[in-house]
Amino acid sequence: MTKKLGFGCMRLPLLDPTDQASFDKEQIKRMVDTFIERGFTYFDTAWMYHNFQSEEVLKEVLVQRYPRDKYTITTKLPIMMLHSEQKQRETFERQLQKLGVDYFDYYLVHSLNKATYKNATKLHSFEYLQQLKAEGKIKHIGISFHDTADVLDLILTEHPEIELVQIQLNYVDWDSDRIQSGKCYDVICKHQKPVVVMEPIKGGTLVNVPDGVKEMFRQSEPNLSVASWAIRFAASQPKVMMVLSGMSTYEQLDDNTSYMQDFKPLTEEQMAITRKAADILNGSIAVPCTSCRYCVKGCPQHIAIPEYFSLYNAKKRFNKKGFTSETAYYNNLIAEHGKASDCIQCRKCERICPQHIEISEVMKKVAKEFEG
Repeated sequence: MTKKLGFGCMRLPLLDPTDQASFDKEQIKRMVDTFIERGFTYFDTAWMYHNFQSEEVLKEVLVQRYPRDKYTITTKLPIMMLHSEQKQRETFERQLQKLGVDYFDYYLVHSLNKATYKNATKLHSFEYLQQLKAEGKIKHIGISFHDTADVLDLILTEHPEIELVQIQLNYVDWDSDRIQSGKCYDVICKHQKPVVVMEPIKGGTLVNVPDGVKEMFRQSEPNLSVASWAIRFAASQPKVMMVLSGMSTYEQLDDNTSYMQDFKPLTEEQMAITRKAADILNGSIAVPCTSCRYCVKGCPQHIAIPEYFSLYNAKKRFNKKGFTSETAYYNNLIAEHGKASDCIQCRKCERICPQHIEISEVMKKVAKEFEG
């Protein structure tokens, strides 16, 4: 039976946290080795991850070191960045080269929403993927999705050739009106497709939880980590085929694989605990940013959006006033990046944000908090 934990390659270990291309390759190789030794096979990457270098690193740490039948690779068509069918073809062929493989096990149209779906239709992306599947260059066609359940229902109705759907799913977003994890999951079940889960820990948010939530988890499962609750919640949904975790350290991988090797779904009592945790967390998160960094590419003011949101959340969560350590970190960042007050409200970032955050409006709050 396939194990349900996938290795997400969007948050690989770095030697310099400020440089997305400073890969700690020796640590990544150790993580890959342990992952495979413990019976896990699924690796997920994408064209744009880590300043467009994630695919090439995966080639070095995985593809060049293991036989092709030892792993499963998923990557994605960056539909939000493509403007012609020719560029679409060139991108796919380049991805094969970057990863050093002859075929992809799963190939997804990346980050579909109402706007990018129009572009995929214009570029005949699904017809192109079906052609690639017929040629043996793709084993399975899928989509990664960031929009409302009604849009997802439309896409799956119009394209029954889609074989799996990747969505953001976690216990905090399950009943969210913005993310609609639960509603999207129900739509996928209606269309009888398997589900791949991204952001089960919501970019680390579901690790850094309030003490009251930690205590609830500890009383129920004293030997399991806070992160395990988020991963296991997602994996406990019956139609979930795979749960991706963007593991940034060997310790995170060691922890995740420890409880996912012999996975046991949450009990009804434990599900109730996650609902209580969600209620607490939804009242404490000021900005629901997952640090996916989609917003950073192309910002005309070179604003460190995810970093500013992380500092803002930390300050608000603990109700800190005045000059704090977060303020000091903010001042360090603006030495090389645009300030929050430099935002010109072009909203380019908002059109690509998977969390549908009104970034330009939140930037005003960040500027007021840290710039006075």
